[in-house]
Amino acid sequence: MSSNQWNGNSMSQQDFMEKDTVLVLDQEDRVIGSESKRASHEFNPEQPTGVLHRAFSVFIFDESTNELLLQQRAKEKITFPSVWTNTCCSHPLHGMSPNEVDQPKDVSAGTVPGVKYAAIRKLGHELGIPPSQLPIEQFKFLTRLHYWAADTVTHGPKSPWGEHEIDYVLFFVVNSKQDITVVPNRTEVEDVKWVTQEKLLDMMNDSSLLFSPWFRIIVKKWLIGTNANIGWWNDLKETIQTDRYCDYVTIHRFDPPKEHLGGLGNAGYQFCVGSGSNTSSSSNGTTKMGDAGKKQGAYGKIKTHKESKVSQLSHLDEVWSAIVLLYVRPLKSNLESDHVVRTFDASDLLFCDDILCKVSRSFAAVIRQLPATLLVDVLIFYLVLRALDTVEDDMTAFESNEVKIQHLLKFHETALVDPTWSMDGVGEGDEKRLLQEFPKCHSVYAALKPESRDVIADITKRMAEGMAEFVGKDLGQGTMDVKEYNRYCHFVAGLVGEGLSRLFAASGLEDASLAKELYLSDQMGLFLQKTNIIRDYLEDYVDGRAFWPQSVWKKYSKTGDLGYFANQSDEEACYHALCCLNELVTDALHLVPDCLKYLSKLQCCEVFRFCAIPQVMAIATLDKCYHNKDVFTGVVKIRKGLSCKLINNTNDVVGIHAVFHEFAKSIANKARYAKSSGFEDPSYESTIQICKKICELTQSEMQKTKLIRTVDLSLALIAGLGWYLDKSIVASGAAFGLIGRKLLGSLFSPRSSLTQSTSTHTDKATCDNGKKNK
Repeated sequence: MSSNQWNGNSMSQQDFMEKDTVLVLDQEDRVIGSESKRASHEFNPEQPTGVLHRAFSVFIFDESTNELLLQQRAKEKITFPSVWTNTCCSHPLHGMSPNEVDQPKDVSAGTVPGVKYAAIRKLGHELGIPPSQLPIEQFKFLTRLHYWAADTVTHGPKSPWGEHEIDYVLFFVVNSKQDITVVPNRTEVEDVKWVTQEKLLDMMNDSSLLFSPWFRIIVKKWLIGTNANIGWWNDLKETIQTDRYCDYVTIHRFDPPKEHLGGLGNAGYQFCVGSGSNTSSSSNGTTKMGDAGKKQGAYGKIKTHKESKVSQLSHLDEVWSAIVLLYVRPLKSNLESDHVVRTFDASDLLFCDDILCKVSRSFAAVIRQLPATLLVDVLIFYLVLRALDTVEDDMTAFESNEVKIQHLLKFHETALVDPTWSMDGVGEGDEKRLLQEFPKCHSVYAALKPESRDVIADITKRMAEGMAEFVGKDLGQGTMDVKEYNRYCHFVAGLVGEGLSRLFAASGLEDASLAKELYLSDQMGLFLQKTNIIRDYLEDYVDGRAFWPQSVWKKYSKTGDLGYFANQSDEEACYHALCCLNELVTDALHLVPDCLKYLSKLQCCEVFRFCAIPQVMAIATLDKCYHNKDVFTGVVKIRKGLSCKLINNTNDVVGIHAVFHEFAKSIANKARYAKSSGFEDPSYESTIQICKKICELTQSEMQKTKLIRTVDLSLALIAGLGWYLDKSIVASGAAFGLIGRKLLGSLFSPRSSLTQSTSTHTDKATCDNGKKNK
């Protein structure tokens, strides 16, 4: 069919559906066939997201006013009627003259004449713009996006229609809007409007107006900039006249906002991601939409595996632990102590405390219980590093890795020196807010002791240098080997351990020698980071920045791709995934002896608890992950009640050793059960040996815990019997119990007599009203 035979003005919307023949594509944008517009846009159980085909989106700008021409699609349109969108969006077709089928060489050269001819054809049909006003050489091809969306807003949750396209983005600039003739075809276009950036944002914030999903993606991803990234529209001259913003290699892939999931085929996430309006990019070009209201699981991109409420409530000891932690013996906050109130600005500190709770609710409680002379130092240390980590993690805010690296390397000189420094458009949710309102953090940072500021600045600088080293690396398939894996963990977590040890020593709450325990501090950090990396396999993989070492996982992947393990419907892939997972868990367990050694050196009970709580959470998480295929389909989490129980057991070495003993034994039992069931695990012997070593290290304290529990049970029975027989016996039983417990504590553990601190004031060298942990 030649272009003069294609007469859009004589065709109805149904005619377009039946007669237009679109270019069917594979995932790499290679043309593999043709299909009618109707068949390619049908969503049903046989093709839940329709048929992938080629499309284009044209943006026409008025250079004199810096305005963009929008169109509102006609209400007669079958797909996405009445929505506002860019100037023109449609499809190149088979059989046209001039030819509208571009080949890979056209894309790599950035010429794409076929798409441009199609754009000229449709701009004439929809908006009445004559071809003479649209010189083909003035079209600028920028990049491609692969997206899909069910038209559920128009046709309901079981919509039979939708879009699934690789969309070519084209810019076209005129000196003035008077240079082109715009006569909308009312069967195609309901309305047109020239808008500034400000007007467009106002329209998009108007809930009464609908915008196409592809246009929303392009606006957020590229069109309008932030202070961390220059938008194409912000730099229109550079965009048109140079190739600075051109990317002819990457195909950026997007799942839709949640309102466009589903359809007649019940389509779910195609790129392992969730819903919302925030995006992130991977090194392989996949870009995802995420929910900023969710923390765990990549802002809602990844499923979080949780036990049912019934299952959680069935663990009565954990339910009781939650009651004790929440109402009987909660972690006490020292934020309102005299020292803190006198030293720091109240409103700025309130913001820091509030944002800490938002970005890490569980960590906030253990920071607050620290002694007053250390609490704020650690709080600010954590927020500064969290802000730095947010810059590193954002895969879309910066126009290039080089720009991101510059921000990282200068972070300690900008964020920690300039009291007005802030950053917008980076991160998601509360992490984004942390950067936006960072001057409040700087206010509190500036009021810290010089020694603490020096530690924070030094660690921030060194961590940023390490992050910069890895930003430039392609981590889509993980780190190269265990050495690089360990190096990354050192930069992002081992240095945190060093910084904390130096802050502890500088406060006088711990011995000065602790600042020199660099190896043990590093091992503590590595244990926590490796646990996170193991748990976050899928989240990291779909974000394109994975950390599982290739020297380990390539032994098990039959395809040579890290994503191989996510195919849990394949029995062989499931087996190899578990073998790989178990090896990495075993590797992390080898850090436990050094972690226990570090904890044994701590003297202040609040510092001990601060360090111990994350460690017990980590060993519990490793136990949850070991031989668990859920790791490959989402994020696994330990039960909330179990978390409360673990926190309650971090008062002393006895409790910590009991926890590590329990979970090491559990992992060993899982390994033995898997073997007895016929599972051949190459890491089995190594797993059993390290679990045995951990159990041997903790056996002595574990025996004390068992004896204490036995005595507790006996005392409970005596008290119950006393209540039943005579009230006076209750008093005698209680007195006997108290005396017995005190004697038992003093006999078995110097720390066991130290319970949760209730102090709100500490001097330089002691905590818990002068008591040391030793």
